[in-house]
Amino acid sequence: MVSSLFFSLFFLRRALEVFQVKNYYSLSELIAMLYLKKIDGLVGPLLARLLPRPAQVATITQTPSSFLLIRPGGIGDAVLLIPMILALKKAYPDCRVEVLAENRNHRVFALCPGVDRVFCYDNARDLLLVLRRRYDVAIDSEQWHRLSALVARTIRSPIKIGFGTNERKRLFTHSIGYRHESYEMRSFFDLLTPLNIDVPMPISYPFLAVPASVQQSADNFLENTLNKPFVVLFPGASIPERCWGAEKFHQLAIRLFDVGVSVVVVGGQEDYAVGAAILADTSGLNLAGKTNLPETAGVLSRSQLLVSGDSGVLHLGAGLGVSTVSLFGPGIADKWAPVGESHTVINHALPCSPCTRFGTTPPCPIGAKCIQDISVEEVFSAAKKLLGLKLKRVVFDAI
Repeated sequence: MVSSLFFSLFFLRRALEVFQVKNYYSLSELIAMLYLKKIDGLVGPLLARLLPRPAQVATITQTPSSFLLIRPGGIGDAVLLIPMILALKKAYPDCRVEVLAENRNHRVFALCPGVDRVFCYDNARDLLLVLRRRYDVAIDSEQWHRLSALVARTIRSPIKIGFGTNERKRLFTHSIGYRHESYEMRSFFDLLTPLNIDVPMPISYPFLAVPASVQQSADNFLENTLNKPFVVLFPGASIPERCWGAEKFHQLAIRLFDVGVSVVVVGGQEDYAVGAAILADTSGLNLAGKTNLPETAGVLSRSQLLVSGDSGVLHLGAGLGVSTVSLFGPGIADKWAPVGESHTVINHALPCSPCTRFGTTPPCPIGAKCIQDISVEEVFSAAKKLLGLKLKRVVFDAI
């Protein structure tokens, strides 16, 4: 089993290096993610059955003063959890909220003033610190994998809340149902049901806040672009099946440039060459690999529009109140796409899509036709419409 795990991780690493498909994650963070998932699949079900159930709490009578929110996973999940954290702080203004995240998503919580401290559970020192602390309530927001539920079970807290999607349900004092057809932000609000907290609907945007020092750093990157309207393009994706392609983004950048709209590309270091190709024949700004996640949020906050696939950066933009055009194929648009009149979702809804379940997308035998068939004209028309609504001064007579 050990040798099998070693070779599986070796080939996964090589595949990631070849594809270079990332989503603001370093290679080491992606390897850690795959390693954790592998361990979860191998030993998670067994450990979830072996651990004794926690003492059940029928009703929550005392006012909680300390919460631990467990949020493994990607950037998008972390962003969509933040409105729930804000609702928690509104219900209990004096409570302390700490988050146990991962290295790959913990930076998101720097954009949430309601979080008092962030730990990473893939950091041994952080995990030990959390296990030594006491909380009134531990909430595991992971949807499927068992390791976070095992951590929640061992946390010193009388109340443990989480999604009961498999064996993990026996590890909580309050197990919550999970629905694939429900918008993910709504699913996270369901975790507040045992606390009888009213859900703020509709959600008030923006719900993310960029610290002033971070915004200044982002503005320095933008330079002259800051003085004119611009659109942000994010070509990255966590898997190849979600990639629209550099050439299509390039054609979109040219169309935008031709009507007087500047373009900024964001992404990780591995996206720099792609960004340069996208901006060829334009005077756009390539910030791929230059900004960290909070600084990217600062760039997005200054933009008029974001065009992105199904990604964490998409949710980051929406959480900042930025209009978005999102490209969906394998992912479940009803669950993950931004909602509201400021957002346009392009989804061809082929019979075989969506095919992603609990963060896992099977290999596509038809070359991700659901995402590749989205045309440049479709995306440009959607962008033009949203920009026309937001920028009265931008004239599209040349179109």
